[in-house]
Amino acid sequence: MSTKYLSIEYVSKSFTRGDTTTQVLSDISLAVHKGEYISIIGHSGCGKSTLLNIIAGLTPATSGGVLLDNREVREPGPDRGVVFQNHSLLPWLTVYQNVRLAVDKVFARTKSRAERHEWTLHNLKLVHMEHALERRPGEISGGMKQRVGIARALAMSPKVLLLDEPFGALDALTRAHLQDQVMEIHATLGNTILMITHDVEEAVLLSDRIVMMTNGPSARIGSILDVGLPRPRNRLELLADPTYTQCRAAALDFLHRKHQYVEAA
Repeated sequence: MSTKYLSIEYVSKSFTRGDTTTQVLSDISLAVHKGEYISIIGHSGCGKSTLLNIIAGLTPATSGGVLLDNREVREPGPDRGVVFQNHSLLPWLTVYQNVRLAVDKVFARTKSRAERHEWTLHNLKLVHMEHALERRPGEISGGMKQRVGIARALAMSPKVLLLDEPFGALDALTRAHLQDQVMEIHATLGNTILMITHDVEEAVLLSDRIVMMTNGPSARIGSILDVGLPRPRNRLELLADPTYTQCRAAALDFLHRKHQYVEAA
């Protein structure tokens, strides 16, 4: 991790409805290095998903901008793979077809038909879904749907993988399995990941740094926490690790104090 790869520069965002303008984000700046895993946490309504949508090119910033690999983000593109809490799979297509659709869109001119087939299988193997190629979304579990969504995003070879609470709707055991798989994928690919989450333990387990947002409106970056835990990480061993305990306590303290401040205001 040497040079900054994803640069969020003085981003602010406001929404206007009728005569009312609401400032959601105010002066957000963050430099993310190549291969880094960043989590963004904060209370509901602090603009976490809005920030991710700006990075994805789905929502324009009111002021400021985003650079990815020295190119300005102006619209959605395959260099940013997005996985939402809702898997967004096409229900009439099989697992294989859902991923192949993305592969064909991105690599139609650069990979042969056989290469695109192999690339689709490769990415489904990364998330351990090669056994369910012919199943449709209605025939698989929520956790399996999310794995297919992650495979589809990875299959585009994005420069940055953007995860918007990807495990939020899953039961605890499935969530833990998927967290472990994402850590495995990150270790294998060395990809750059930015994740929105409400879960402090999840953020500490997965991240190199945790970006903690103040409460909205006009949310800002309140603090950035370095997670000094070596990789690979084992969730059971971390429970007794003093660094894990300190990072978890620091993140909880930040969220608790900010929440108290709003209630008292």
